[in-house]
Amino acid sequence: MNKVSEHINLILKTLPEKPGVYRFYDEKGTVIYVGKAKRLKRRVSSYFNKDHDSAKVRMLVTKIRDIQTVVVDSEWEALLLENSMIKQFKPKYNIMLKDDKTYPWIAVTKEPFARVFPTRRPDPARMHLFGPYSSVKQMNVLLDLINEMFPIRNCKILKNNDRPCMQYQIKKCAAPCCGLITQEDYQRNIEKATQIIKGNRKEVIRQLKEEMMRYANEWKFEQAGDVKRKIEALENFIGKSVVVNPALTNMDVFGMEEDDNCFYISFLRVIDGAVVQAHTLEIDNRMDTTPEDALWAGILEIQERLGGLSPTLLVPFAPALAPEGWDIQVPQRGDKRKLLELAIHNAHFYLLEKKKRQDLVDPDRRNQRVLLALQEALGMKTLPRRIECFDNSNTQGEDPVAAMSCFIDGKPAKSEYRHFLIKTVVGANDFASMEEIIYRRYHRLLEEGKPLPDLVVIDGGKGQLGYAWNALKALHIEDRFMMVGIAERLEDIYKVGDPYPIYINKRSEAQKLLQHVRDEVHRFGITHHRKRRSKTSIASVLDNAPGIGKILKTKLLREFKSVSKIKAASEAELAAVIGPKKAADLKQYLSKM
Repeated sequence: MNKVSEHINLILKTLPEKPGVYRFYDEKGTVIYVGKAKRLKRRVSSYFNKDHDSAKVRMLVTKIRDIQTVVVDSEWEALLLENSMIKQFKPKYNIMLKDDKTYPWIAVTKEPFARVFPTRRPDPARMHLFGPYSSVKQMNVLLDLINEMFPIRNCKILKNNDRPCMQYQIKKCAAPCCGLITQEDYQRNIEKATQIIKGNRKEVIRQLKEEMMRYANEWKFEQAGDVKRKIEALENFIGKSVVVNPALTNMDVFGMEEDDNCFYISFLRVIDGAVVQAHTLEIDNRMDTTPEDALWAGILEIQERLGGLSPTLLVPFAPALAPEGWDIQVPQRGDKRKLLELAIHNAHFYLLEKKKRQDLVDPDRRNQRVLLALQEALGMKTLPRRIECFDNSNTQGEDPVAAMSCFIDGKPAKSEYRHFLIKTVVGANDFASMEEIIYRRYHRLLEEGKPLPDLVVIDGGKGQLGYAWNALKALHIEDRFMMVGIAERLEDIYKVGDPYPIYINKRSEAQKLLQHVRDEVHRFGITHHRKRRSKTSIASVLDNAPGIGKILKTKLLREFKSVSKIKAASEAELAAVIGPKKAADLKQYLSKM
């Protein structure tokens, strides 16, 4: 429990049991945290009257010197005010939207004859803004469509000219600088372009069809043909959009993914069943924020950027808050569920791409992250910087061998790999063989004064793990590092003495590292075993052949490459290598094999 100053204690006693927003200040009078509460007294007091598991929360509490609160009528109003204050004060310990000003926007200027263009410097005072766009290609395709359909000026400064420029001649501009289009007609083009950007494309097609029929009824067939080409261009563009189900009404979809440091909120805007906009927000998690708070932060940010949201929201889980005016759904099946899964997949893909970029810049960072994940999954006290893995191989009890792979800082250290010949065990006894090689390996390290590993992996189930553990106990080093076993069939991971396997996500980086360690010892051990078996096979045929010593055996293998080819060779071919007398004896010997 934290020691509370008299000033803070007095504030806590006078707090109301009403919804509101609280602000924590440090000794310099700086706002360090803003939070919302359904009951201010209960929520704020909880920071001081109980122990917290989170180190971040404990650190925050030690820095609080003053508290200010604002009472509101509902928890929803508290959420809105909290969001506003976080943006105003930018507190150190709050979740914060990561700066994404490098994403492009489509800007429509607030001028009598507006321009439409991409920008990475959004200025709401001078522009109507649409976006941001995660895909520059998607944005450019949309701008190309607008430029193809509407003759909108692209000059930065509008001057009064005597004659139009080349853009007018190629029908890319309506020449407002020369008074060749009225402001009302120009504005109608801008409004249609804006509707297309927003995704209301079917409404624009309806307006254009009415315009085409009006021109046709007035016998203005050239103008009607121009409008028809615009309709065809827009319909072709719609045909290339991601259409889920044309029967779906307009809705906004939010997916979520998270890691240790950030939340990733993926947004999809669906209009007339087609995905017309997609974006992912990255929210820095500084205070063990709940997923619901992060989701609402993302929803409110998108609402502010777009100037509003659809009445229907699809979200990954049901939030406790249910504000009026929104139909918040958590679909379980059907096309809405597919949309939600698409948004969740986009958030997950964004996270993976971010990790890939970080790993390309700093490969060691990825290895450190994987080792930390493995340490946490196995409940280790130290980071598994050195991992050694053991495996046995034999052929029906013959040629028993074992192998060890070694990983240092998450990467294979092939110079540290080792082979073992089983010396004391007769026959196919994998348990006793494992006990022998574990004892020999670490007895030698102790004798030579070399460091022990952080983690030892036994490729086998609880039986082999138990025998390997006996070897450590015989050496009195069972508490010096962790040992686990991997059951081959289900790839379950066991600790000594624990009847239940450790759960590790099969797709996690920690699990993949253990699989890589295990696969390496398989590869290394099987290669060695095959070489041993091959040598034994050769020895069993030629070593007992009459009159064939080491030198002649080498000459035969060098000439014929294999025992099977020696068997297939004629007596004359053998005589050319080892002489007629020995060739005759060898041929007779091989015929009996």
